[in-house]
Amino acid sequence: MTVEAASAEPLALIVAGPTASGKSALAMVLAEELGGVVINADSMQVYRELRVLTARPTVEEEALVRHALYGVRPAAEAGSVAWWRGAALAEMKAARDAGRLPILCGGTGMYFLSLTQGLSEIPPPSEAARAEARGKLAEQGPAALHAELAEYDPRTAARLRPTDAQRLARAWEVWRSTGRGISDWQEAAGEKAPWRFAAIRLDPPREDLRAAIATRFADMLQEGALEEVRALLALALDPSLPAMRAHGVPELSAHLRGEISLCEASRRAGLVTGQYTKRQATWFRHHDLAENAAMHTIHARFAGRAQFSERCIADLVNFIRSLT
Repeated sequence: MTVEAASAEPLALIVAGPTASGKSALAMVLAEELGGVVINADSMQVYRELRVLTARPTVEEEALVRHALYGVRPAAEAGSVAWWRGAALAEMKAARDAGRLPILCGGTGMYFLSLTQGLSEIPPPSEAARAEARGKLAEQGPAALHAELAEYDPRTAARLRPTDAQRLARAWEVWRSTGRGISDWQEAAGEKAPWRFAAIRLDPPREDLRAAIATRFADMLQEGALEEVRALLALALDPSLPAMRAHGVPELSAHLRGEISLCEASRRAGLVTGQYTKRQATWFRHHDLAENAAMHTIHARFAGRAQFSERCIADLVNFIRSLT
């Protein structure tokens, strides 16, 4: 299939859902069937040092289907929604120019919204605000910064966890620099990307996700997750960087420091990941990814062609083709 060049707004497909729901496997199948390019929309899979723990596509999978924006940033550099949006739009255009369908695959909801609903242009924070945020984190810790942020920007504080040091610092910087909270800025979003979007959302039962998370983490350990974290720690990076907080990194780091057993690290990683998937699933249920365009929801985990009948896959393919 080729994407219709004559359309004023070309089509891009979103494959979204919580961690371990089978998004990557489904995106691969659809890319093979439709002549697509899979473009990463996961905020952790952009880091090159974390192939195993973020379940990035394997080298063999990347050889079968063109993948973009996987492992493209060093862990020492924090990514951002604005950076991803620009990079994704460039990859989407390249795919269309090659006559291929862009397939945006991931679980980071704000990445999708930056395309479908636009992204506010928040002015860069002042150096004084940056220094103040860093100082508060170092002296008081993230929980205290969260409590203080709630006094001045309660809307943003309400959606941030008291342990999320990086986002709390960012919120403080924006408020101190602009006098407006991040939530206010985001409501004043710019125009959406000049594309039409269709979305397939995976929404499997909670028990299926829990089982998949446990199995996947055990597999990750077999594939070298512990060695991956050991190499990451050797870089001596700022612990507040996103890559240092990827699921499994803090837990395996604690094990490598001799603080907990490997069994306990696995248990904690599974618990944290499970809690995250619950938040993801809730978020996706309450946001219109395709903005009044076509949405197809699958209430199951996609584990490959063997699980889905050829008829089911054919229905998905026909659903997408009907929109081009």
